[in-house]
Amino acid sequence: MVNVSLEMLKQIAKALSVQFGPNCEVVIHSLAGTPADGSILHIENGEVTGRGIGDGPSQVVLDVLHRQDQPFEDKLAYLTKTKNGRILKSSTIYIHDENGRPRYMLSINYDITTLLAAEQAIHTLTSCNTADTTSSSDSQKVITRDVNDLLDELIEQSVTLVGVPAPLMTKEDKIKAINFLNDAGAFLITKSGDKVANYFGISKYTLYSYVDINK
Repeated sequence: MVNVSLEMLKQIAKALSVQFGPNCEVVIHSLAGTPADGSILHIENGEVTGRGIGDGPSQVVLDVLHRQDQPFEDKLAYLTKTKNGRILKSSTIYIHDENGRPRYMLSINYDITTLLAAEQAIHTLTSCNTADTTSSSDSQKVITRDVNDLLDELIEQSVTLVGVPAPLMTKEDKIKAINFLNDAGAFLITKSGDKVANYFGISKYTLYSYVDINK
């Protein structure tokens, strides 16, 4: 059994509170007294819950004091709430004495109220209408830097639509791809005809003969 002193726990509490800032309350409770005693021996950032040294036990502490002969397991990352409605992410760690009885309780209470509000605000900004999205990342529109990048992106989309690499495309495949590009406005880009014709291995005359051939 590791003998953890109160002074060591105070060092740990101080380090945690500095590491995570003023929203992180760290409390050391004594589990050796009676329910009427003030169980808080040490506290960092007590303004999170408004408590101080000598304040009375929480419900968790009372439960331990009532059942000291039973084993207690640490409880990590659960939600609690203050009287004024602040939401806390809490963890409870039990420190046992040489006889295996709970001697101290180290509690970490991190105020996540603002983070939850920010999370909701971000979700509101990033959420989209279900009808406009799918689970596939392929449906997300790519924002290109210039018209050359845009033309490259449209050509890639046309190949994806057909499902066959350009060198293996039949005449019908190329007609389908080129009509996609035409519908997407690709040929409004300057000199796009030359690039598209070269990509699909056809002449410009053939390219424009394919446009609207199936319409």
